[in-house]
Amino acid sequence: MSNLATGTLNQYIQLVERAYRTSQGDLLGRIVSLRDDHVSNKNLRSSDIATLVEGNCVAPLDEIIIAHLLCVKALHAHQYEDAFEHQSTCVSCVVRLLQGQQGENWNLPLLYAVSLDLRLVAQKAESSHPSSGKILEKAAESLLAGFRVCVGDNRSVEPYSKKIGMLTIVNQLLKVYFRINKIHLCKPLIRAIDSTNLREPFPLAQRITYRYFVGRKAMFDSDYQSADDYLTFAFQNCHAMSFKNKKQILTYLVPVKMLLGYMPAKHVVYKYDLPLFWDLACAVKNGNLRGIDQVMEEHESFFIKAGIYLIVEKLKILAYRNLFRRVYLAENSHQIDIASFQAALQIMGHGDVDAAETQCIVANLIYDGKVKGYISHQHQKVVVSKQNAFPPLTSYC
Repeated sequence: MSNLATGTLNQYIQLVERAYRTSQGDLLGRIVSLRDDHVSNKNLRSSDIATLVEGNCVAPLDEIIIAHLLCVKALHAHQYEDAFEHQSTCVSCVVRLLQGQQGENWNLPLLYAVSLDLRLVAQKAESSHPSSGKILEKAAESLLAGFRVCVGDNRSVEPYSKKIGMLTIVNQLLKVYFRINKIHLCKPLIRAIDSTNLREPFPLAQRITYRYFVGRKAMFDSDYQSADDYLTFAFQNCHAMSFKNKKQILTYLVPVKMLLGYMPAKHVVYKYDLPLFWDLACAVKNGNLRGIDQVMEEHESFFIKAGIYLIVEKLKILAYRNLFRRVYLAENSHQIDIASFQAALQIMGHGDVDAAETQCIVANLIYDGKVKGYISHQHQKVVVSKQNAFPPLTSYC
């Protein structure tokens, strides 16, 4: 194999054409990737790329090479919007290539490579010239074309079906939709994956990525049990050496588990450099509302950037439950004055809370099943059940 970092343009074209002719999908995907060594080769940045490429290989392979090299050239010139347009053309040509090959899927690695590069170039273009997500939206349209080629391959049988490429492209789309905050567009993609009847499972790495994003979507939809299932799968199956990825998963998994009553183990959150969740868990366990506010204020930018600020805010309902349970144990009575709960709230950080607001908090706890009892407005008391008045939350795991 020629050294792509120093070889001539003709040598590069010959290598691409040979990989295509001999159905070497993995090699083809690598040498048409923007992350390969050949991208640094100045010999591939000719002033007349189209003329030199045309006629040396079959269509649309020649168009793929031209679009790819023009993208490389634009990236080196820091012309990121031009690079995006060329990469979009590259993806379109690859999609056309796959459409013309029935009963084959050896070239899916090529689709994977150009699709990933399209998203990365789009992000680069957005960062350089902010356009409110319009460039990423255009990238999603191109990626959808690749997804349709995969999902629409009904005539091929396993293991030659292009359907096995669905999940990889869906994951690229999920990353785009989450980045531009259009999570509702994920729903048909998730439905398509969930209805797939492939006998051979998708690659584990792609399943981990998919469940991570679907888990995040379930969290935003307030389906915390599903979010827990998906994110737990992603965390448990993520490679032990992938510290950054496991930390990212935990950023969402920990607050979800806390909402379900599972408090994080100290050694886990410290191992992944997330001590703020331990401080938060201790405040929730102790009913320390002031402590929760302090953690949220100190790490506000982190919670907002991760998109979990409102999720963390919901943890206060657990803190209320734990605080009121302490009042119940201290008074050792099944009839507790509203004033006692009000005083506890004032001591723990809600200095301006009044009796009416206290009753609203108690009513919400009763409605959510976190307290068994009722409010006697006539006597201004909370009457709790004599059996299991405060159903237990799951203790530290």
